Amino acid sequence: MKKSEKNNKQEEPMHDVNNKDKENVDDKNAELPEEKTFEEKFLATQDKLLRTMAEMENQRRRSEKEKNDAFEFGGFNFAAESLSLIDNIDRAVVSFKNDENLKDKKDLDKIISSIEIVKKDLISIFKKNGVEAIECINKKFDPNFHQAMLEVEDAEKEPGIVVQEIQKGYMMKGRLLRPSMVGVTKKAPEKAEKK
Repeated sequence: MKKSEKNNKQEEPMHDVNNKDKENVDDKNAELPEEKTFEEKFLATQDKLLRTMAEMENQRRRSEKEKNDAFEFGGFNFAAESLSLIDNIDRAVVSFKNDENLKDKKDLDKIISSIEIVKKDLISIFKKNGVEAIECINKKFDPNFHQAMLEVEDAEKEPGIVVQEIQKGYMMKGRLLRPSMVGVTKKAPEKAEKK
């Protein structure tokens, strides 16, 4: 009996192993996705290709725009910093005209006219490169182009009109280089009626 028991015990584990193998095979089949047809594979590949081509076209457009912007506005910082030259020329002319020692000199007009020629040349160079002054006097205050430095009481004009330009503002090809520093009108206070 012992031998037959051993045989039965040996047979049982073998029988279990066979069942486990069948279960494993069934599990593997359940885990595998259904195989795609040729048409489904083709459509998926076509979709990936179209998406890749669209992304490449978008990248090309971005690169082209960046290149054009670099070409158009490459000198933007240089132009913004060069505006101080025009400011300093204006200050020099005003200081020469206000200097009591120079007022009596007959050569003062020659000096001022020479400085004005340099200023005109500089402005001409700016215009050739798309840099132009912002005209703001007697126009409505616009925070996109003007920076209010002071308010001026004015009963004749409506509030928010630029009446004084402290420092000229400039644009470069539609972009703001520097805002105009301005004085803006405000409503004059009404005088209290006397009784």
